[in-house]
Amino acid sequence: MPRFPRDLGAAAANLGDKVRRRPIADLRPMPRTRIERTEHATLYRYDSAPGVTTHGRPLLLVPPLAAPALAFDLRRGGSVVEYFVQQGRTVYLVDYGPVNFRHKDLGIEHWVDTVIPAAVETAVEHSGADSVHLAGWSLGGIFTMFTTAAHPLLPIASATAVASPFDLRAVPLLALARPLDAVGGQLVGATYRTLGGVPAPLTRLGFQLSAFDKYLTKPVSMLMHADDRDFLAQLEGVDRFMSNMYAYPGRTFGQLYHVIMRSNEFATGAMELGGRSVRLAAVDKPVCVVAGLNDTLAPLKAVRHLVDLLTGSPDVQLVQAPGGHLGVLSGRGARRTTWPAIEGFLARHDA
Repeated sequence: MPRFPRDLGAAAANLGDKVRRRPIADLRPMPRTRIERTEHATLYRYDSAPGVTTHGRPLLLVPPLAAPALAFDLRRGGSVVEYFVQQGRTVYLVDYGPVNFRHKDLGIEHWVDTVIPAAVETAVEHSGADSVHLAGWSLGGIFTMFTTAAHPLLPIASATAVASPFDLRAVPLLALARPLDAVGGQLVGATYRTLGGVPAPLTRLGFQLSAFDKYLTKPVSMLMHADDRDFLAQLEGVDRFMSNMYAYPGRTFGQLYHVIMRSNEFATGAMELGGRSVRLAAVDKPVCVVAGLNDTLAPLKAVRHLVDLLTGSPDVQLVQAPGGHLGVLSGRGARRTTWPAIEGFLARHDA
C-alpha cells in the first residue's frame, strides 16, 4: 500500500529545503589522519570518538575499484566508519583514489599482492596491534579474500566480505548480458584497451542499471517520504556517492570481463594471479560473509557460494541482511543489522 506523508508541516519544510538546494544530509566526512600515501593508494586512520575507550583489534576497510571509498562514510548517522568508531574500534581505510589512463596496465594482482598487503602492514605498525581485521565491500571483498588466501603470513585476524559475489552465474543481470558477449566481445576488448579502461560515466551507468527501478521511481519516493528527513538525507548521501564514481583500469577490467562473461573463475575458489594459483581454500582465518537480501548485483546465492569455498577457515559466519548492493553496507537499516553483526563477529575474534 502506498505511503503518504503524515506530517505535512515537516514535508513542506523538507521540500522547501530541496527546492532551495539546502542540504538535508550532514555530509561532513568523519575526521581522519593520513598515515601514508603511495603512488596507487592512501592509508587513513579515523579519529577516535570523544569519550569512547578504544578496544579490540583495528579494522581496515577495503573499497572496490570504480566506486568511491565514500561508501564507508556516506553521511553522518549513516556511516560505517562512524558506527565502528563509536563502538570503540580503531578504523583504517585504504583509498585508491581516481583511476586514469596511466593505470591501464594494473591487474587484480596489483591490489592483492601490493596495495592491500602494504596497507595491512602499515596499519599494524601504526596501531601497535599484532594484527588487523580486514573488511571489504563488493569487489573490495573479493580483493580481501584473495589477499588473505595469497598471503597467509600477513597479520590478518579475520576477513569480512560484504556483498561480494563469487558465483557469477547466479547473478541474473549478468546472465542477460552474456549472449551479447558472443556478438560484441571483441569490440568491448578493443574499446577498453584503446581507452585504457572503462570511463567513470560508464561505471556510474552500470551501477544505476543494477537498481533501475529505484532510479526511475526516485521522484515518487521523495514525495511519498517528504516528511521523513532521514530518508531524504540518505538519498542525498547516495547521490553524492554516485556522482563520484571512478574509472576501471584496463587490465583489471579485462580480467573481470573474462571471469564474468566466460570463466566464472571466482566460483572455482581459485584464480591465477601473478603467475601462480591462489586458492580460497587456503584461507585459515575466521571469515564473515554478508549478503544483501535485495541485492541484484550480488544476490544471496552468488554471495553464499563463498561459504562453500572456505574449507580451511576455522569459523565462517553468513549474515543475511535487508538491502541492495550499497544498502546492505550503508543503508538506513544497516545500523540495526549489518553493522552490529560484523561488530559481534569482530569482537569474537579480538582475543
